[in-house]
Amino acid sequence: MVVRRVPPVPSPVLRQVYALLESKGFTVTDSTAEETLARCDTVAIDADLYVLKSHTELALSIAGVLHHQGARLLNPYPSCSLAQNKIVVSGRLRAAGVPSPRSWVTGDPLLLAEVAASTPLIFKPYCGHRGAGIRVVHRPAQLAEIGRLQSATIVQEYVPGDGEDLKVYVVGEHVFAVRKPFSATSFTRPGRPCPVTCEVRDIALRTGQVLGLGLYGLDMIESPDGPMVVDVNYFPGYKGVADIAPRIASYVAEYAHGHRQLVAPQPAPQRVGPVV
Repeated sequence: MVVRRVPPVPSPVLRQVYALLESKGFTVTDSTAEETLARCDTVAIDADLYVLKSHTELALSIAGVLHHQGARLLNPYPSCSLAQNKIVVSGRLRAAGVPSPRSWVTGDPLLLAEVAASTPLIFKPYCGHRGAGIRVVHRPAQLAEIGRLQSATIVQEYVPGDGEDLKVYVVGEHVFAVRKPFSATSFTRPGRPCPVTCEVRDIALRTGQVLGLGLYGLDMIESPDGPMVVDVNYFPGYKGVADIAPRIASYVAEYAHGHRQLVAPQPAPQRVGPVV
């Protein structure tokens, strides 16, 4: 279950994954939810395993229909649904002790005036991706320019870094990383491969355990206080990671044969006392 490509060219990683799976005896087909017509009451399971690559609300909704009919999905639908919601993810990561920014939710940005006086803020659509709809507020006076929020938004404290994102990609227990400057179109370009520190690997794997993911990516910023997770995506593009297709194909094959399992997200532990 794939998404429309930007730019509109086939993903070389996916094409290699398809070929490798077919060489292992699998029949592989793909579809884009926005380019097909389906009746809501007649959607039926027609595959042994669905691999959810698309992050659109329509694809996730169809995955939910299939999940409730008993279909097997990778990543599991509950994990993808959870990971897509930045508000829920923020609470779970902080509760689990994964380094991540403090975050707030409100419909009235002016209520954040006291917070904005002490730290810059980043406004993000709660289920956005590819950096769409992000706004940065550097001082309280800018809050009035935003106006009342018409859709659910997460507001994160700004995490200072060196001007580059650390993109971390995970396949099972294997963790890879690239660096690249953030921009509105940076998702279309590969980053520069870089070493994965023990700290980054631990944070990445703990994030997967918290959310119940096996194929996923993290956006991290290397702040003065250490690396922090600012975003999580299920089944990212793995751009810039050398020879990644065989690892993805092997993971999908093992999952299809039942040799791998993912633990469903568990309720976050309850905290006692205030969180700072």
